[in-house]
Amino acid sequence: MKKNIIITMENDKLSALKMYTEQKGTTVEEELTRFTEQMYAKTVPQNVRDFIDMMSKQQPAVKPRNASADSENNA
Repeated sequence: MKKNIIITMENDKLSALKMYTEQKGTTVEEELTRFTEQMYAKTVPQNVRDFIDMMSKQQPAVKPRNASADSENNA
């Protein structure tokens, strides 16, 4: 599950940041995501990251919806 992080920034600074990141072919959101991943890798010990990766892979997959059951219900 993903969570949102809210940060505050002066409107003029955010506008300038958006303008210059777009000139580089990216977005503020993409850059912040990249930065948080780097910070996570730098800050969280490797064994903890490995454990979290292992646990996230063990999450049960969401079963796909049965298309035939949907069509029967809509008929």
